[in-house]
Order: sequence, then structure tokens, then C-alpha cells
Amino acid sequence: MDRSVRAPDFVLAEAPRELTDGPLRRIGEGIGRVVYASSNWVVKRERSQREVVALIVLWRLLRGLERAFPAGIAARLMERPSAQIRMLKLFVQTVMLVIPRTLWFSSNILPVWRIYQKRNLRGTRLAESHLAGSSLVPAVATFPPTRVRVKGWPGWLVVEQAEERAECTLLDRLSELAGAGYFDDVEDLLCQFLEVRQAGWQRGLFSLDAHLKNFGIIGERIVLLDAGGLTNRWSEIESKLHQEHRHFEPPHHRLGLGPLLVARPDIAARFNARWKEAVNAPVVLRHMKGATAS
Repeated sequence: MDRSVRAPDFVLAEAPRELTDGPLRRIGEGIGRVVYASSNWVVKRERSQREVVALIVLWRLLRGLERAFPAGIAARLMERPSAQIRMLKLFVQTVMLVIPRTLWFSSNILPVWRIYQKRNLRGTRLAESHLAGSSLVPAVATFPPTRVRVKGWPGWLVVEQAEERAECTLLDRLSELAGAGYFDDVEDLLCQFLEVRQAGWQRGLFSLDAHLKNFGIIGERIVLLDAGGLTNRWSEIESKLHQEHRHFEPPHHRLGLGPLLVARPDIAARFNARWKEAVNAPVVLRHMKGATAS
């Protein structure tokens, strides 16, 4: 099967029926949005400014206290948001209601919020202009504004578009394959991940947030799930690559693959070599210059 094959983006006269047949289940969340899904579609709720700032405050608090938590509990809480994190977020939001805006929107928080807002808006625009209709992102259906029910707060949303639902994140699929002992398939999927990244560079885009939870599986495709980290600015790309070059941890550890590949150091070594050969300034610049020339 051709990995580039995908359903085209399309316009519908009405929302897919499965979006309105019953309440949609929350399947994930990030700092800026919450994702709900039916069997084949996902819709997103954008967080309010207050919610985003509360999460930034909470993230900074947990990062600051991380050394006091045994076994990286704080890091795991932020990686996989849970009921505890949601309760802490609500607590922070409540505190924000009773203290002056100038304090909770302090000089320590404001720059982080501005960077997030700027990157999220720019990444979304870049994805729409460079990736729409490609195999690198989920297909999108648009339709008239429709009220849908969701489980939990706020109970309902008004949406006018939905995306193809990914079967799982790339990290989840790799974990599943490694757990079953299908290490050849793990290596093939990691090679495909590098190919997908290069395909993005060939369209003039680089993801500053290219972790394995930010990519999903749809059929035989690997797709980008969140465009917030996309950039076409070489200064940002060069800075990111310089940070990676100075990092002492091998690439597979930085991507969270250490536990998965502990039994197969040979695969880890080959992947690290491929990563270093592909993810470096001269190679990325060559791909992106080709995109500019075309």
C-alpha cells in the first residue's frame, strides 16, 4: 500500500452522524486544547487564556519541585494528564481569581504564554498552507456549525470541523510492538518516522516539538497530530539543532525509547546513527532549500 495515500479534505452538508449520535469521549489534551473523539473522528476544544496560563503556572511549579518528588512523579503527571492534574489546574485557576492579574500574569509567566500563543498560531497557519491535503496530517472534514455532546465538562461544544482519528500515538504503537517482541516492525516504523520528518522539511517546515506522542498512526501512515511546533524560520531550526547536538543523551533516550529498546541495543545503535545522519543542520538546510527552490 502506498503510504502517501489518504482521504482528501472535504466539505460536508452536515456533520458526520457519529459525532451527534452520543457523547464524545475525551481522549487526550495538551496545554492549548482538549481532544474528544467518536469512532472515526476527533474534535478539539481550545482552552481559554486562563486555562492555558494555569497550566503554565502548574508546569513551572512541578518543574521547580521535581527534585523533591521521588522517581520522577512530577514528570509523569505532566506527560500523561490525569484527574489529579485536572484538580490541581482547577485549584490554580481558583487562586488566580482572587489575586491580581499582574501577579499571576507575572514576568515569569507572560513570556512563556506569548511564545506558546505565537507558535501555536503560526504552526497552525503553516500546516494549513503547506500540509493540507498531504499524507503528513489527518484529513479534515468541514461542515456547518454543529452542537455535539462531550463527556465531562463543559458537556457540549459547537464545532464546524473534525479530523480523521488516529488509531494511537506513534509511541503507543512502538510500545505495543516492542511488548509483543516485533522488533523488526519497531525498526521499520522508526525508519518511517525519520522519512516523515524529512518529508516535512521538503515542504519547508520543521517541527520543534517532534516527540513521539505528537505523531499518530492512521493505517500505514504516520501523521503529525499537533502543528503548534512547526516553523519555517531557519534561526529557530538552527538553534534547536544546536541544542540537540550538544545533548549528551543518545537520540533514542531523548525520544523515550530507552525502556523499549533495552533488549535490542543493536536497533538503538542503528536508529541513533540514522538520526544523527539525518537530523543535522546541513541535511535539514538542503531539504528546505529544495522546498524554497520548488
